[in-house]
Amino acid sequence: MDRLVNERAGALAVYIGVVQFFFAVTWTVYVAYLPQLVEQAGIARSWVPWILVADQLVFALVDIATGFWVDRVRHSLARLGPWILAVSVLSAVAFVALPFMSASPILLLAAILVWAVTSSALRSPPWALLSRHAATPRLPWVSTLTLTGTALAAAASPYLGMALRGVDPRVPFLVSTLTLLAAVGGLVVAERRLTVNSSVSESPEKPPLRQAVLFYAALLVMALGFQAHFSLNSAPQYLRFATQADLAWLLPVFWIGFNLAMFPASRSVGRMGALPLMAVAAACGALATLACGFASTRTFLLSAQLLAGACWGAASVAAYTAAMRFGRTGREGRFLGTLFAMLAVATLCRIAVNPSGLGALPGFKSLLPWLPAASWLGAGLLLIAACRYSPKRP
Repeated sequence: MDRLVNERAGALAVYIGVVQFFFAVTWTVYVAYLPQLVEQAGIARSWVPWILVADQLVFALVDIATGFWVDRVRHSLARLGPWILAVSVLSAVAFVALPFMSASPILLLAAILVWAVTSSALRSPPWALLSRHAATPRLPWVSTLTLTGTALAAAASPYLGMALRGVDPRVPFLVSTLTLLAAVGGLVVAERRLTVNSSVSESPEKPPLRQAVLFYAALLVMALGFQAHFSLNSAPQYLRFATQADLAWLLPVFWIGFNLAMFPASRSVGRMGALPLMAVAAACGALATLACGFASTRTFLLSAQLLAGACWGAASVAAYTAAMRFGRTGREGRFLGTLFAMLAVATLCRIAVNPSGLGALPGFKSLLPWLPAASWLGAGLLLIAACRYSPKRP
């Protein structure tokens, strides 16, 4: 019986990974066409970065609120899947409407707000659903399966950006939405095959507050380092040895390393513990990002990027596993929602670098090559401190 439950939990993780893949694709489509949409609505393109910043702020706030709501209704809702599907339909309607709202800036911004708020149903709730059904020892493995979808979407985003050039925005908006809804429908079917709360203990020991606070502080610092490395530093580093046209083929190397490292990392979590593994990944990642900055050949740079991606992949598996284990007291939603909020805040900070003028400051430019390594090393130190507050590793 336990084997059957584990197999079905694994299938559910695959479905959620597919959902995460198509959700990430919709974000890529949105970012690619947003400048065109706001310009058609009479909004200056200079506002695009600030709209994206606002999106991330909404994501962060709603992720936390949704997480607490999921915890509150977890006993009254027999299944989360139908609720996720219902909110996803509303999100899909708002998303498909975006290309048709160019006649009015108010309508366009209203549709963006509705989409940003409702899309939170596809962030922490599916992970909370997975945590309800997966046994604790299986959490690293199901986290790996789910994260694979996000990683594949990130790797494909440069190619997708090239493929969308010159395409009528209504086509990708509609196609990406329909595929996403189909994937969510599959998630609902997969959940019906599982017994509710089949594997979750209702009375595990609560994590020490200081340990949880240090964990999320470390996650935020490490996510800031990831954003600085991949989104701000990687392209200039590659351009020392390649042309602009080559970037679409070189940037995914990071995500190849991410995918390759997740599977062995899922086993290492059981041996080392989530927080110690995350600390080791942060320390190794600091060295890898530093090596990227000092690479003297393209081959060396590709190797360092592959290693940096592997470290972020291992850290991500450990982080999601830790958040779900912290929430095994029936608070999966709030811990997972906070995790997604930390990632959204890091993305927000990265997007705001250029429009705020920070990116043009000489001091920031001189610090930027060192920022990822310093951030990941700092995160590692915070995680080491977090490990001291509990004899039981999460």
